[in-house]
Amino acid sequence: MAKHLLSDFDLKKEEVSEILNLAQEIKKSPQKFSNSLKNKTLAMYFEKTSTRTRTSFEAAMTQLGGHAIYLDARATQAAKGETLSDIAKTLSRYCDGIMARMYKQSDLEDIAKAASVPVINGLTDIFHPCQTLGDLLTVKEKFGELKGTVAFLGDCGFNMAHSTMISFSKIGMNVNLVCPEKEEYQPNPEILKQADKENPDKIKIFHDPIEGIRGANIVMTDTWVSMGQEKEAKQRIKDLRPYQVNSELMRLANENAIFMHCLPAYRGFEVTAEIIDGPKSIVWDQAENRLHIQKAILLTLIKQI
Repeated sequence: MAKHLLSDFDLKKEEVSEILNLAQEIKKSPQKFSNSLKNKTLAMYFEKTSTRTRTSFEAAMTQLGGHAIYLDARATQAAKGETLSDIAKTLSRYCDGIMARMYKQSDLEDIAKAASVPVINGLTDIFHPCQTLGDLLTVKEKFGELKGTVAFLGDCGFNMAHSTMISFSKIGMNVNLVCPEKEEYQPNPEILKQADKENPDKIKIFHDPIEGIRGANIVMTDTWVSMGQEKEAKQRIKDLRPYQVNSELMRLANENAIFMHCLPAYRGFEVTAEIIDGPKSIVWDQAENRLHIQKAILLTLIKQI
């Protein structure tokens, strides 16, 4: 098992399956694991704001018998120029693991290089592995197996699309990335190349939303304007409007297709209310499963189950 979880590439297919199986066991019998991380402490370092990542990790540590310390980067000495390397070395002396939610993947990797304890990616600009593991857990619960096609609509050049592409193809599913032709909305070429090399013929790129969603078992999207992109909002909304998940598009997916969104969602933009609040939506199960998957990740890395 990798010492850190910095990207979806860090896990082999077998390791993904083990984490998903462990998460299911934890969800079924939480009391069995209630003291598994007794006297263990997780440092949670946040550059970017969060609702689900912070709450799920903190609750996970509490329910496993451990403790989590929330650190807002703006309230640490990083705000006065202390290096991430020095912070990582210090936290490693106090805590048994570090979960960091960063603007830049390169900064997360700097933390991991300096840390002597496991480091977990709570989100960066390029990857969001914890979210995608939770998504896989949710799909496995709903369908009983991990087969079929996921269509990711909208901006495919950032963390959620990258992680979905890597992890869903790794587990054996087909991935349709459905996005505008503009370079900024397409997946990072090097990441796409690596994912395609590891899992040949599983990933396809579509620019026509009708073709991209047709026959999909899972329809997924995310916000059109991520943190740090506010100045580009007007142009991004114009470019991505044709990729909105609405009833018209959803009808082209498989009859039993489900809708997923990592949240926060902005109704009327990337998805309409009738879809996210409708019967095909499983976003709240998806959100809940962040708790169970974080427990499995923590046990795997900190306790080395």
